[in-house]
Amino acid sequence: MHRNLKRHPDSQCDALKSVDVDILRCRPDRLDLRFCVRGAIGSLLLPPPGEPGRADQLWRHTCFEAFIRASGIGPYFEFNFSPSRQWGAYSFEAYRSGMQIFDGFRTPGVEVHTNDDTCKLAAVLELSCLSRAADWYLGLSAVIEERNGRMSYWALAHPPGKPDFHHADCFALKLPAPWSA
Repeated sequence: MHRNLKRHPDSQCDALKSVDVDILRCRPDRLDLRFCVRGAIGSLLLPPPGEPGRADQLWRHTCFEAFIRASGIGPYFEFNFSPSRQWGAYSFEAYRSGMQIFDGFRTPGVEVHTNDDTCKLAAVLELSCLSRAADWYLGLSAVIEERNGRMSYWALAHPPGKPDFHHADCFALKLPAPWSA
């Protein structure tokens, strides 16, 4: 499934033409995300690739994100993926509350490839913590930092007001419950 992310109307980014994501769910507990940024990649501030590992506050710079919950409301998970190959994972009890570092999944695989006009990040999430019987609601987003310091915010959908990827309106993609294993 292919989706285009939309730039928040209050943010600007002259360097990019598009931010897209391909979503694959080939197993009940696995989600493959393939983000692709197109434009003048040299104008972006991208952290250099390094060793994969957990890190916090990745969203302060160029970062790709997935928000997932197994029902229409309630607890949810946030995953952050940096072009450095660092990642973060958090659980929330409700909207922006009860945040905890989340360890209930296999370490995500993160691969990054860049050239002059594309930056591609692929992340694989093994999520046995989520119910196989439930629909999954996804919020997919990107924070893009340009070399001039300007930040832009991209998502499947944006609520009114300032960028807020945790808002219920951002969980804009429903994946039906997968087949039972």
